[in-house]
Amino acid sequence: MTNHEKILAHFGIKGVCSPLGSGHIHKTFKVTGKKNFVLQRVNKNVFTQPEIIASNNRLAFQFLKERHPDYLFPQTLSDKNGNDLPYDDEGYPWRIFPMIENTSTIDEVTSEQEAFEAAKGFGSLTKNLNGVDASLFKPTLDRFHDLAWRYEQFEDALQKAKPEVAIQAEQEIEQAKSFEYLVEEYNQLINSGRLVLRVMHNDTKVNNILFDAQSRKAACAIDLDTLMPGYFIYDLGDMVRTFVSPVTEEEKDISKVLFRKNIYSALLQGYLSEMERVLTAEEKKSIPFAGKMMTYIMALRMLADFLRGNTYYHITYPEQNLVRAKNQFRLLELICSNVS
Repeated sequence: MTNHEKILAHFGIKGVCSPLGSGHIHKTFKVTGKKNFVLQRVNKNVFTQPEIIASNNRLAFQFLKERHPDYLFPQTLSDKNGNDLPYDDEGYPWRIFPMIENTSTIDEVTSEQEAFEAAKGFGSLTKNLNGVDASLFKPTLDRFHDLAWRYEQFEDALQKAKPEVAIQAEQEIEQAKSFEYLVEEYNQLINSGRLVLRVMHNDTKVNNILFDAQSRKAACAIDLDTLMPGYFIYDLGDMVRTFVSPVTEEEKDISKVLFRKNIYSALLQGYLSEMERVLTAEEKKSIPFAGKMMTYIMALRMLADFLRGNTYYHITYPEQNLVRAKNQFRLLELICSNVS
């Protein structure tokens, strides 16, 4: 019996497994049988307490089932013993979802409609979870979007970096320092109490939205590993970071990094179509800051990883994290020039 068959046996399911999706964290498979399912091996090295993911998702599912029963929330199935996460012989946890048929994902935003619908989809998740007790949810990744902590990590990496590595990244290091004022702005914002702590998605890349195959409208948000307490600027900011440029953070030619104002306007309209009445007047004042802080966070994380010797992000060539950082600093410059 193969490992897949052993795991499927926990759920009383039979089917043929084939690789699915373009994610880099977990291993995901489509299970084809009488009914189709999505089977996933959780990366225990990234998510060291996967039970927290399961608990947070269960809390959200129960709340939504009671308050918004028509809202589509992809919830895992329990195995024969009532467990959400059976473990394999190597100690990896697995989970299984019913396949949401006639839907698909995209990896890049190419139109205003896609930006609007994806942002609306993420906003809908937060709106429908409005009122849930956020204190019941635990962080699946500690201080994930804490800008002040990410800057401290950059400073620590810089202090410990080999001289030749620091010289290679001299320009990006100066850029990182030049935007330090955003850390102070972040600290003031968090300490002011102007932001409401909510249960957020926290990883709002466009490929974490399922689109209906016919209407091309957002069907639901997926990849809910980071569903945990946070602030709306985290979700909105990561959408700005990943939607507005026509190229990804992997693009080496930074002249291709652009700020598409029409895409920014569309995503903001889509998000506020769901969140307009949820956000407070004070929170709305922070909208322009969202994209700046999230792009800065990612630039700092990529640069710090390069300075450390590429210990976190997967790379295929030695300068890849430096290229990513350079790309994100350029995008940050453009966001700061276009959003106020």
